[in-house]
Amino acid sequence: MGKSYYDPADLKKFGKITEFQEVLGKKFFDYYGEVFKEGALTQREKSLIALAVSHAVQCPYCIDAYSVDCLEKGADEEQMMEAVHVAAAIKGGAALVHGVQMMNKVKELSM
Repeated sequence: MGKSYYDPADLKKFGKITEFQEVLGKKFFDYYGEVFKEGALTQREKSLIALAVSHAVQCPYCIDAYSVDCLEKGADEEQMMEAVHVAAAIKGGAALVHGVQMMNKVKELSM
């Protein structure tokens, strides 16, 4: 089997993105750290959201990281899969609602 474009070992290199642009990289990590602190949402809730978004944007690195993080924060398999289904429903709905644009255009052209 050939080498995958996504190398799981690259996830451990994420912190090195500051190497080519230290100022912006540091700002990102400062922001990222603040976002995931306990607030109106628990860290577990934020991790489940991150897992769902990871699936919606189809980032294998994020899926790996937030699968582990969810488990570490006390989420169970059912909660994690439910979060994935929420992402799938929103992504599917977003595609379908754009069908209204197609319908509008077809109706416009049919007149």
